Amino acid sequence: MTDSISSILSQIRSYQSQVGQSSLGAAADVGRSNAVQGLAGSQATDATQGASFSDTLRGALSGVNEAQQKAGALSKAFEMGDPSADLARVMVASQQSQIAFRATVEVRNRLVQAYQDVMNMPL
Repeated sequence: MTDSISSILSQIRSYQSQVGQSSLGAAADVGRSNAVQGLAGSQATDATQGASFSDTLRGALSGVNEAQQKAGALSKAFEMGDPSADLARVMVASQQSQIAFRATVEVRNRLVQAYQDVMNMPL
C-alpha cells in the first residue's frame, strides 16, 4: 500500500516538473495530453511562476474525468453495435479509467491522512 502511494506521488512530482519545464512553450505544444494542455494554458499568463498545486490537481482530475467519459462513450458505442468500437478498445479504455480513478482515490486518501496528521500535531 505504501509503495503504491509512493509510486503515485513520484509520478505526480515528475508530472509537475514536466509541466513546469513546458510552461514557456505551452502554446506550441499541441501533442501534449489534455491535462497537460490545461495546466500549461493556465500558466501561459505568468510563465515565471511554477504550477500551483491546485492547478496540478485540477488538471489531473480533468484527465481522469476525460478517461472515464471516453470509456463510457466507447462502452455505449460497443453496446449500440458500432463496428469501430471493438471489445479490446472498450476494455483497455475501461481499465485505464479504472486505474486513473483508483490513483486519484489513493492520492485523496494520502492528502486526507496528511491533513489529519498536521491537525493532530501538538502546538
